[in-house]
Amino acid sequence: MPERQPEYHLDGKAVTDEPSFYTALGHALRAPDGYYGSNLDALADCLRGGFGPEPPFTLIWQDSTQARRRLTRLLPAPGGRSRSYFDAILDVLSDAGVTVQLR
Repeated sequence: MPERQPEYHLDGKAVTDEPSFYTALGHALRAPDGYYGSNLDALADCLRGGFGPEPPFTLIWQDSTQARRRLTRLLPAPGGRSRSYFDAILDVLSDAGVTVQLR
């Protein structure tokens, strides 16, 4: 029987902008000194290890709709398209092996 992944709960109500996302994520993951990145590249680095939990784990993102409405800055995406900062976060987490449950 496969081992169950650890679960962490992210409070989407606490996410009002990009910096508050990283603060809330650091808190949710109980990362050392509350740090788990400050931008997408730093988040990817943290997911590789040394700054708190390493994937695989499950992130249960409560009130994710509220966070989605606030993390709207557009970033370039493959194919000349763009994606929201929220979607870019999901891509980084997924690429690293984090299972995200949006609630």
